[in-house]
Amino acid sequence: MSAFLLNPQTADYAHFDEETRRLLRATVDFFESYGKQRLLQADLDADWVTDFLAFEKREKLFATFLTPAAYADGDPNRRWDAARNAALSEILGFYGLSYWYAEQVTILGLGPIWMSANEDAKRKAARQLADGGVMAFGLSERAHGADVYDTDMILTPTGDGGFTASGTKYYIGNGNVAGMVSVFGRRADVEGPEGYVFFAADSAHPAYELIDNVVHSQMFVSTFALHDYPVTAADVLHTGPDAFAAALNTVNVGKFNLCHGAIGIGEHAFYEAITHANNRILYGHPVTDFSHVRANFVDAYARLAAMKLFSDRSVDYFRSASREDRRYLLFNPMTKSKVTSEGEKVVTLLLDVIAAKGYEKTTYFHQANRYIGWMPRLEGTVHVNVAQILKYMPNYLLNPAEYPGIGTRLDPADDAFFFAQGPLGGASKVPFADWTTAYEAAADEPNVAIFYEQAKALREFLLTAAPDKEQAEDLDFVLNVGHLFSLVVYGQLILEQAALTGLDRSLLSRIFDLQIRDFSAYAVGLYGKPGATPAQQQWALDAVRRPVADPATFDRVWEQVAAYDGAYEMRP
Repeated sequence: MSAFLLNPQTADYAHFDEETRRLLRATVDFFESYGKQRLLQADLDADWVTDFLAFEKREKLFATFLTPAAYADGDPNRRWDAARNAALSEILGFYGLSYWYAEQVTILGLGPIWMSANEDAKRKAARQLADGGVMAFGLSERAHGADVYDTDMILTPTGDGGFTASGTKYYIGNGNVAGMVSVFGRRADVEGPEGYVFFAADSAHPAYELIDNVVHSQMFVSTFALHDYPVTAADVLHTGPDAFAAALNTVNVGKFNLCHGAIGIGEHAFYEAITHANNRILYGHPVTDFSHVRANFVDAYARLAAMKLFSDRSVDYFRSASREDRRYLLFNPMTKSKVTSEGEKVVTLLLDVIAAKGYEKTTYFHQANRYIGWMPRLEGTVHVNVAQILKYMPNYLLNPAEYPGIGTRLDPADDAFFFAQGPLGGASKVPFADWTTAYEAAADEPNVAIFYEQAKALREFLLTAAPDKEQAEDLDFVLNVGHLFSLVVYGQLILEQAALTGLDRSLLSRIFDLQIRDFSAYAVGLYGKPGATPAQQQWALDAVRRPVADPATFDRVWEQVAAYDGAYEMRP
């Protein structure tokens, strides 16, 4: 069996161009040269990621990966390429969330800049990246969270085309060192959406007060205040509804990398867990001789594989997006909520096996266990994203459209559309290709066929027992429906990627064993909702299914799991 999970010691990234391969390997080598003890101690001491940023400056890592080709100053290696950005996110998550976070918030900070018509600001950002700088995204506030409809960052006109900005921002990564902070605010003299402004601030300016890191971590999740900060016309990135659109469009693409960061965390934790458990003797037997331990490992591996299959396939849709193909708008909240939540389940399954070992400060697992829950929460709570996902459900399930096929997108192209997404709105009108095609093609796999029955049942639910107006306003009720729908979307892209990569059929069967169980659990949850009608209750009971019990398939996947014992160990 060829290893499915990332092994940094053997990964050669041969599917990428030469400079991308070199930089990805250089990133791996940087962390491997650290050694595990040094890496973990830096986390325990909450040391700011200075060494990593010195490395990225020396290698021009962020400049190469995060500069659109139009501002690359003729460097053919600089481009915004979601495929290689995903690979980098996986590496950074593998070694520590703090390193991933430094890049993640740089991506967010760059979004409003690259989306703007401010050529001077874009050239300035490109220069700062080339000089090793990082960026920040000044959207969230303590009182309002990331609610872009409301902000207490107030811009007062100065009479010469500029403003003074005053207010406080909260949960702002890289706010301690960012060369350009994209700040969202509103004019004091203009009401409503026309008053919104996105502008670039400098964290080194005297009117910029860095107040605190609101978490104890290597990550600098800052709170900062602006005190009559001078905003010139050259600092303004967007005004009016365009500023609002820039905020949401940045999130549409900027937070996609959550999925691969979570995958990297899960992979490193998995290596530690199987190597520990498979070599620990309890009651005269290796821990992995116990059936419940093997079940946990097989489930964790299948969930991790599903995360990777869905996320890798999502990259293809993101890179192929256009004004005519906006399916990425569904897959983005899926990666933010579904994939990251699955990462939390993976770590919990593994922790239930290795128990006390998972809390030891000499393990990467200790770090993974602390941080994996941040992914679906710190970057946007699950319920917000599931509510967003629900907007696409009727068109997705009931109104298939025609699209040209999308293959695997590993070509070294610049993903320029990310910064030209256009106006907001119309989520409920986004068309999708026929989701049943992927299921029909794999229906010879028994567990795929059973889950396909459940997916078709959800379509019937919409036609015969859909939530009424009152239920649609009950977020607790409709979130359960959203989770059911998420599983259908998740399964589609998993099947597409499995077909493209020739995934082992036993592993595919175990993934859909989980899909069936998860769908059944949410159906039972819907049955128990106080507001469920008799028709909805009956639908829920009828939608419950049992996976095919196949010990031989389970054993084959267990053998794949056991093969990871000792396959990767970071040097001391």
